Amino acid sequence: MSRSSLAVAYSGGRDSSALLHATLAAAAPLGLAVVALHVHHGLNPQADAWLAHCAAQCRRWAARGRPITFAHRRLAGAPQRGESVEAWARRERYAALQQMAEAHDASIVLLAHHRRDQAETLLLQALRGAGVAGLAAMPASAQRGNITWARPWLDVDPARIDAYVRRHRLRHIDDGSNADPRFARNRLRLQVWPALVEAFPDAQAALAKSALWAQEARACCDALAAIDLTTIADARGLDLAAWSALAPERRSNALRIWLKVQTGVAPSNASMERLLRELTASASPALWPLGGFELRRYRGRLNCDEIAEPAAPAPRVSTVTMTRAGHYALAGWGGSLRLRRVRQGGVALDALAQARLVERTGGEQFQSAPDRPPRSLKKQFQARGVPQWNRQGPLVYDDARLVFVPGLGIDARVLAVPGQAQVSLEWIADAR
Repeated sequence: MSRSSLAVAYSGGRDSSALLHATLAAAAPLGLAVVALHVHHGLNPQADAWLAHCAAQCRRWAARGRPITFAHRRLAGAPQRGESVEAWARRERYAALQQMAEAHDASIVLLAHHRRDQAETLLLQALRGAGVAGLAAMPASAQRGNITWARPWLDVDPARIDAYVRRHRLRHIDDGSNADPRFARNRLRLQVWPALVEAFPDAQAALAKSALWAQEARACCDALAAIDLTTIADARGLDLAAWSALAPERRSNALRIWLKVQTGVAPSNASMERLLRELTASASPALWPLGGFELRRYRGRLNCDEIAEPAAPAPRVSTVTMTRAGHYALAGWGGSLRLRRVRQGGVALDALAQARLVERTGGEQFQSAPDRPPRSLKKQFQARGVPQWNRQGPLVYDDARLVFVPGLGIDARVLAVPGQAQVSLEWIADAR
């Protein structure tokens, strides 16, 4: 299938069935291939029957000469503790759709959300206390990686989709779980929406329009955050003094966007409220968990690091032979040493032919320069401003002499003399 192919998220319900049918009708004259993507959530007893229905429908259309391919994926796993079924299903569904689209070389995935879906999303976000980003609801299109997610019917009244389904006599699934009041959207649709429309007949169009205004406001907020972040953030992290000097609204906006850039997802309202409160407090923590990441404050900067899945500890090597420049992986230490040839300021390569790797125990002395006295590692780390999490890794010894300390460098007492073949050392920690 070519990169010009289209994909349609196809649940088998009324809306996605209509969208897939309309897409096939439009694609055939253009010579475009269409792939129908079905996700089996494993949450409903009828899920197997829905999968069979979708596969059979696509086979019937293919037999009539429609340019369609059917693909499906079953979800595995379950929601994490404290995570709603709705949130888990949505996250995993989009991940599965993206994987299938990429596997079939489809660059665009069409979604069947319509105007009432947009209005409901805005209301639900408002009831959850969302800000501008939440009230913006669903964009008509969004680019994520190599995939464009498009909602061509986002401003279409669902009554028109009903009429389309009846006119073309489309078979579709009626999901009984849509009447389950345990789900927030169902409660809104069944209990609130009828009364709302009766009192305000234009509610659907008005709320969808409000979402468009919120999208415009969100774009302005994002642009303002980009301006602020150029002056308060860099590769070393977020400058908390510069950030604190911003007006409260810009402070909140910049932090939210910075966190989204660092983690890939927007922080929750609860996380934002806590961070805004504690980062500006006179006495506050130096570390905050944030999903699969950790935020750390050190010497006026905020850093964000991903937390890797814990692995079974490997036995630590105690010696390593380094006879040339290059990378040397150190089993059990969580990183590697990189040696580079230098003309001066390095250690003699011969001194590393049988280097010892030792864990820091306390009492070690490090000399930072020939004209300075040796001092404890703790004081040297503090003088250099090396945060605690960058003080990991082995101490490298040449027999009895300390040669190298991660975060500090080569001890001045073992620097090579001019003319000797020498190398610099760099500790490279594995990704957290």
